Amino acid sequence: MMDIPVARPFIGEEEIEAVVRVMRSGMLAQGSVVTEFESRFAEYCGAEHAVGVNSGTAALHAALLAVGIGPGDEVIVPAFTFFATASAVSMCGAKPVFADVDPRTFNIDPDSVASLIRPGVRAVIGVHLFGQPFDVRAIRDLCDDSDLLLIEDAAQAHGAESGGRRAGSLADIGCFSFYPTKNMTTGEGGMVTTDAAGLAERIRLLINHGQSQKYLHTAIGYNYRMTNMGAAIGLVQLGRVEGFNERRIHNARYLDRHLAGAGLVTPYTVPDVRHVYHQYVVKIPAGYPLSRDEFMSALAERGIGTAVHYPIPVSRQPVYASERGSCPVSEDLAASVVSLPVHPLVSDEELEYMCGAIRGLRDE
Repeated sequence: MMDIPVARPFIGEEEIEAVVRVMRSGMLAQGSVVTEFESRFAEYCGAEHAVGVNSGTAALHAALLAVGIGPGDEVIVPAFTFFATASAVSMCGAKPVFADVDPRTFNIDPDSVASLIRPGVRAVIGVHLFGQPFDVRAIRDLCDDSDLLLIEDAAQAHGAESGGRRAGSLADIGCFSFYPTKNMTTGEGGMVTTDAAGLAERIRLLINHGQSQKYLHTAIGYNYRMTNMGAAIGLVQLGRVEGFNERRIHNARYLDRHLAGAGLVTPYTVPDVRHVYHQYVVKIPAGYPLSRDEFMSALAERGIGTAVHYPIPVSRQPVYASERGSCPVSEDLAASVVSLPVHPLVSDEELEYMCGAIRGLRDE
């Protein structure tokens, strides 16, 4: 029996050697290695500026603070996403307003967003969920019509593209995570991208205790700095991410072909986007012979890892009980989706084994 985890980061000798060089230099915290990583990541995304931070949550929080989001403001976010998309809004003292998602792409639904725009709404955060860009053009039009900021949560979408442009260059601000299971990693870390020089400088101020120069604090800021050690890993991973993404796409296409007819709803990809498959998420439809829990248990018995992203919509989390809206698609997805292994270390042999095991479940 094989052992195929649902996620597995790749760290090679190059990454290890890069960290050792930093450690031997004695310059462990933020420094020239971070600056180089920021420059190269901005170039990769097609953005003018990039600011390294210590997590994807810090990226979202700093971005929102930098554009002035605060108490009394509202920010529209999808209900079906990781908690940090909404909690970063709350960390600013603002209120997240929950939009439903498209039932095919699982991304934020423009019609739902349109229904929520009202006085007090200052921005929309769209999430490129599981590696597929949201409908940037439609959301951008809504934002432009109502003078709203558009922020892309690209935590799962390094190298994803929409209309030939990469994530991180599709909105006013882009926010990335480099958590170990993401398409590329720095161990922990994040990045904010933007074309606005003033905004980038404001973010740099906020992530470094509000210091305009050493020991001169002109704002209340945070310690959200990226380290040279993390950036050293990131520079190596940035050179690998296209290969990682191509393998993810290869694996996803294999799964698409070989799970056709297996009774599952496989991912839908929008034309004119590059989906980089941070996760390969299937839906267990009504009428499938196994419940989701039974499906996951059966695969676990065969050495195949699975996960549920995400079992509770953010709008249904206890902390947001007073702010719940109607998001029926998000609630349906939370009860029916399963993530299958798609990461770059899944081999063709493992893909064949996995698909055979899944197809066999219907015959038992």
